[in-house]
Amino acid sequence: MIALNSIISTLSLEEQQKFTTYLEQKNKRKDTKNIKLFKLLAKDENDSKTICTQLYNTNQSNAYHALRKRLFQSLIDFTANKNLEDENSIDMQIIKYILASRTYLLKKNYDIAYKILDKAERLADEHLLFPILNEIYHTKIQYASNYPIIDLKELITKQKENQKRHQLEDQLNIVYAQLKSALNAISYEGKIINFEDILQNTLKDYDIKLNESLSFKSLYQILAIANISALVTTQYFQIENFVLRSYKILKSKKNTNKQLYYQIHIVYIIANTLFRNKKFESSLKYINEMEQLMLLKRSAYYKDFILKKTLVEALNYNYNNQQEKAIELIELIIETKHKDIESMLDLHLSLFMFYFQKEDFLKAKSSSSQFYHTDQWYIQKTGIDWVIKKNIAEILLYIELQEDDLFYSRLKSFRRRYSSYLKKIKQFRILTFLNFAEQYYTKPKRILTKEFKNKLETSFQWTTVIEEDIFVISFYAWLKNKMENGNLYETTLKLLKT
Repeated sequence: MIALNSIISTLSLEEQQKFTTYLEQKNKRKDTKNIKLFKLLAKDENDSKTICTQLYNTNQSNAYHALRKRLFQSLIDFTANKNLEDENSIDMQIIKYILASRTYLLKKNYDIAYKILDKAERLADEHLLFPILNEIYHTKIQYASNYPIIDLKELITKQKENQKRHQLEDQLNIVYAQLKSALNAISYEGKIINFEDILQNTLKDYDIKLNESLSFKSLYQILAIANISALVTTQYFQIENFVLRSYKILKSKKNTNKQLYYQIHIVYIIANTLFRNKKFESSLKYINEMEQLMLLKRSAYYKDFILKKTLVEALNYNYNNQQEKAIELIELIIETKHKDIESMLDLHLSLFMFYFQKEDFLKAKSSSSQFYHTDQWYIQKTGIDWVIKKNIAEILLYIELQEDDLFYSRLKSFRRRYSSYLKKIKQFRILTFLNFAEQYYTKPKRILTKEFKNKLETSFQWTTVIEEDIFVISFYAWLKNKMENGNLYETTLKLLKT
């Protein structure tokens, strides 16, 4: 069955109104039921049988299924037409220039034809439209012998250079897809893969170096590759300079709304990288830039990025001693429905963590009640790293609430399911941390002894605070706070500055 509800859910209220107008103009008969069907589906309150009954007074109607198919086609046509209208029209304008020039070339009016092609070339080059540039050069070269003032050698050089740039963009697309598949195998399937080896070998196979700056799309793919590596290794500090430098180079070129979607993605990667490196004020500046970009083109991509933007913004506020502001941001946005399930789950987990750091354990428990699916379901939606964080947070919550049965059953389940995986990826610190958490729970007074403190300090291998993962520090802060008998949130912030 056609997923009409899913398609309609992507439309804003303004777009729904425009689509209704589009149907009204398209309908030749007044008794057409497509508008009524659309409005019923947009409400998302009734199932198909109920809607069918409302339309035809029966729940088994061939006419209903035919109507759904026609509505689906109308939605496709409307979406395609809207995209053509919303486009910067650069592609369409250049194609018109090429078609017009070819008409003049056939009529042997070479002077005007090449002037039009020159204009098309400037626009295509400015917007880094390599496939269209290839068509322009192809046309110019084809008729060059009829127009002696053309420098054929220069044209051939330009075409070859453009082909190289186009090929590099294609290769980056392939590399990005392969590395994303490798990451999915690690994150969503729990497979043990040496990602860094795959990264280096893949780039070597295609002779690609991470120092190119092409279109926003290409830069996004390059930065996404670097970001994937940082995500797997949690070593965001290693990519920060490269990410910032690359974006600065591209921003110095003429901006283009044509690739706005990729530019927003790039700024999001930068903001997230700076957050993971604990540069909260700098990260928030890029969050502000991200929001400004999201508002361009009549907020065309606002809905696509609002959850990601809110998540990083709230995390920055939380770790920059503005926890109430962080909580308020997330509480407000999780009330709305959104198709980005992964980001929504990240928001719920962050809110759980904020309440926990605030030591409001009842609200943390209420927040954790949202996680009612199986671990396997969450692995498929968000990845194994997210599931491990969720489990650890819940185990700590059961300690705070003194819920013996839940604590021991969850701890036993976690060790049985994830110990082997964590050892294979050399994340021994997580298992060590849980051992200390269990020791604290069984004998809480022991944590105050000098022996326990010394053992804790020597049991973890630490890098510098700058290089250490912010979420690893957050979990460690819980144990540290138990030893100091202080305030968990203050202890966490203090550790970040140590």
